[in-house]
Amino acid sequence: MLPPPTPAGDNAPVSIALRAPIGWLGPGRLVEDVLVVTGGATVEFAGPRRDYPGEYAVEDLVRVDGFLMPGVVDRHVHIGLSDPGAVVRGGVTAVRDLGWNPDDVFRDAEASEGPFDGPLIRAVGPIVTCPGGYPSRAAWAPPGTAREVKGPEEAAAAVREILGLGHISVIKVALNDDAGPTLSDEDLLAICETAHQQDAIVTAHVQGAGQAVRAAGAGVDEFAHCPWSERLPDELLASIAGRMRIVSTLDIHSYGKDTPELHTALDNLNRFLAAGGSVAYGTDLGNGPIPPGIHVAEIWHLRRAGLSPERLLETVTFRPLDAGEPADVVVLGGNPLEDLNAYGRVKFVMRAGRPVRGGQ
Repeated sequence: MLPPPTPAGDNAPVSIALRAPIGWLGPGRLVEDVLVVTGGATVEFAGPRRDYPGEYAVEDLVRVDGFLMPGVVDRHVHIGLSDPGAVVRGGVTAVRDLGWNPDDVFRDAEASEGPFDGPLIRAVGPIVTCPGGYPSRAAWAPPGTAREVKGPEEAAAAVREILGLGHISVIKVALNDDAGPTLSDEDLLAICETAHQQDAIVTAHVQGAGQAVRAAGAGVDEFAHCPWSERLPDELLASIAGRMRIVSTLDIHSYGKDTPELHTALDNLNRFLAAGGSVAYGTDLGNGPIPPGIHVAEIWHLRRAGLSPERLLETVTFRPLDAGEPADVVVLGGNPLEDLNAYGRVKFVMRAGRPVRGGQ
């Protein structure tokens, strides 16, 4: 069993000292005989064991035979459609919820700041759309998930209202003309301008011919899904590669099958990355049979899109393991730099300094 965290104090020993044969602590930091020392919810030391300058009590030491790395971050989930406890035990220590009833998801996000059986939750709340637009009629979306606006003034006011809730500096918009009407160009421009005036970004669900071009032209900062409903022009990808990011969500078009939508998304992402673009790991958890925790199929799709194993580690994590950083740690039962299937063998998880899985 793991020892309980040691109470804080001037001379108190550290909460936990976690040791593993090998660890990746951030870009360019692959360390053998790695030691991570925590003090409450943050890291006090992370590096080679031989470099640790302090002392820790033997009862505070936890040895895990595996590959140590920062916790995984999933940047596109709908946590209300999953089990938060299963998510964190599966190696995902933080998530970004991209659309849900604000009362419920903001409550859960606030709860996740403290002791919580689940990952840290950041949430955008409602998705801004036009009257009758997606997801106002979607079966998966509870009432309140869609924030319907009509006209630029209403659109700008909705942005200020959502950002005023003070939870996350991200606005999500829906541009899905496969499922109904979409925001006008004037509405979309007002949303982007208002968000940017408040140092927020705009992420967009783009679906249907021409929607990606509209989003890029209005100043959207991120595609919440890798576009799959059309092959994007090389010129567009080159023009947005330096200023926009794509969230992957590739396996929602596959679920293990070979589909035209997956091929289109992979082709778009491959060319976007080749042009210098940036991709974030996201699964759209809650959409179909996406499993909670690290999703190995999504990682394999990202490898096929052109990411190296090292770049994959950077993509699925957010912050390095270093002094002062959150004590979010995962230990895998294999080296993902050599075998991507190791992502599916989670042996140990620590979230905010609290072990939630594994350890002897």
